[in-house]
Amino acid sequence: MRTIRRKSMLYKTGVEYGDYTMNHVQGCSHGCTYPCYAYLMAKRFGRVTTYEEWCCPLLVENTLDLLECEIPRLRHKIKSVQLCFTTDPFMYGYDEVCKMSIEAIRMLNANEIPCTVLTKGLLPERLTELSDKNSYGITLVSLDEGYRRIAEPGAAPCAERLRSLEELHAAGCSTWVSMEPYPTPNVHEQRLSELLEAVAFVDRIVFGRANYNRAVSSYPDAKAWYNNRVFEVTKFCEEHGIGLHVKKGTWTEGVASVA
Repeated sequence: MRTIRRKSMLYKTGVEYGDYTMNHVQGCSHGCTYPCYAYLMAKRFGRVTTYEEWCCPLLVENTLDLLECEIPRLRHKIKSVQLCFTTDPFMYGYDEVCKMSIEAIRMLNANEIPCTVLTKGLLPERLTELSDKNSYGITLVSLDEGYRRIAEPGAAPCAERLRSLEELHAAGCSTWVSMEPYPTPNVHEQRLSELLEAVAFVDRIVFGRANYNRAVSSYPDAKAWYNNRVFEVTKFCEEHGIGLHVKKGTWTEGVASVA
């Protein structure tokens, strides 16, 4: 795997449910076609020029050295660190990335900094050996492998991804699911209830609409349709004692619901 070097690693994120984050890989082999916000930003600021380049990830080889320098300076400011917001810490098929992620989490935990993980890859069993203050999540917007192959062509199969999360939950780890970007029916027809039942064991759900997608923005009554989905996921979480965070822009105040 090719590598790059960086001058810094930890930074305060602007994502609404995040605190600090680190992105120790440039690019992502999952190649999501939603489209992917991280890819759009990387292309806009000249970090990559093509989709193909984005799908050939580069590991930041001095990640641990940077953390060793930055943690003492920032540890009293940090509530938690998320891996990751512009790449994937357990990139499917990339053992080098997975190994670096575990070492980074271990270093942060040793300094009493909890970590929140989000992946479209597979969560390794070794995570059970780390701090019980960590939280491990997967992105899961569908159970349909046909849709996964179109929208997330390089990511782990949905069933395998879900199984790895269930195994961590069974071992006593805190688990969560990001259902974002959840597709409108003209993008992919499915029943949200089936997806919710599949993840009923988790501690928290983050639910969000699809953005930057012309098909979604052109869907009739999209705002009202998403309002209905918010009602549905909220009711489910209340009935099952699951924490819920609805992303900004998913719920639209004053818009009538539709069937």
